[in-house]
Amino acid sequence: MSSIRLVAETREIPPVGDLLAHTSAVRPLVWLRRGEGIVAAGDGIAAVVRAPAGSGRKRSEVIADAWREITALADIDDEVRLPGTGLVGFGALAFDEDSSSDSVLLVPQTVIGLRDGRSWITRIRPASDAGFASLPAPAVLGPHWAGRVGPGAQAPQGYQDAVRGALDEIAAGAYSKVVLARDLTGTVPGDADLRRLVRALAIGYPDTWTFAVDGLIGASPETLVTAHERVVTARVLAGTAGRGADPSEDHAASAALAASGKDLDEHRYAVHSVLAALGPHTSALDADTEPFVLELPNLFHLATDVAGRLSDGASSLDLVGAMHPTAAVAGTPTDAAIAAIRRIEPFDRGRYAGPVGWIDAAGDGEWAIALRCAQFGDVPGAASGARRVTAYAGAGIVAGSEPESELLETRVKFRPLVDALA
Repeated sequence: MSSIRLVAETREIPPVGDLLAHTSAVRPLVWLRRGEGIVAAGDGIAAVVRAPAGSGRKRSEVIADAWREITALADIDDEVRLPGTGLVGFGALAFDEDSSSDSVLLVPQTVIGLRDGRSWITRIRPASDAGFASLPAPAVLGPHWAGRVGPGAQAPQGYQDAVRGALDEIAAGAYSKVVLARDLTGTVPGDADLRRLVRALAIGYPDTWTFAVDGLIGASPETLVTAHERVVTARVLAGTAGRGADPSEDHAASAALAASGKDLDEHRYAVHSVLAALGPHTSALDADTEPFVLELPNLFHLATDVAGRLSDGASSLDLVGAMHPTAAVAGTPTDAAIAAIRRIEPFDRGRYAGPVGWIDAAGDGEWAIALRCAQFGDVPGAASGARRVTAYAGAGIVAGSEPESELLETRVKFRPLVDALA
């Protein structure tokens, strides 16, 4: 794309109690965690970078280079200087370079944020415009609605058959791990206020990254990478167990996960892939020696935190490109796992399990892996029309995996979205 010269102005405002009241009901643009984050006010967009399939380059590189051009030309007046202030873009990238879904970076006309008890407003416009767009008024959430989802292209029995096929290939030495997903498809009312879904996820899963970008909505527990003032962090999740029905069962499930050789092997692959990707860009890179058990409302994960310092000029988007896809969402070795996913899964993942997050003019940002998510189709022309939705969930397959257990894991992972849609 030819670069556009943008003007951005950030000013502090009184603390905002409800960020979601400011964003679009049908096209929300949101990044939240523990009640803090950034949202686009209204649905006005100042600039868009899209990277379709077939460009001949990695799509994250296309978007990272375009963002560098945009920020190099931008005129930024930021009096607040907190993470998420100044010129920012919200991104959602396709999982697979061959996906028919675009990777996208959206720059809103207006951003409202909250962090550490301080709020701000950033207004963005092309330099050629005479002034900033008017500030949309906050709006109460629309009426409750419900969506319906059912088996998609990969039905439960087909998923178990796919796992058995992958186990045969693992036994034959084709790869060590592959992450296989299945889908649920359905519809929601065309006039559904999608902020209700975002709010349900944010309240039910406050420690996750709750996001809405270009119709992709979810609550991810997995940080792909964050970068702030040259400090880089990541959280690796791989190895899963469902929560118990009472404290005793909970304790037993957590202890079993921590001692599971199959889950520890799966987790080890994921950690190694992250360290290998970040190593060339960082110094003093460090990871927990042993994973800890992360407790979420509906399941447990094995988790490892990674931290280091940037040793080159890489932006958070450059790091996203280096890291994605990790073994946690693809497998090991990466190329063989991606080939297996293309061969075995009967659908295009789109942006499921791809990077989602935001980046600022300095290249800092916060990026998660798009998990526990659903992709919503275009808004129908008539208010009475239905809007298509596809949700995804996956599980890591290694030697020792059991098809029935992996299917159950996907059911547990679907719960946040299915419950929120209902």
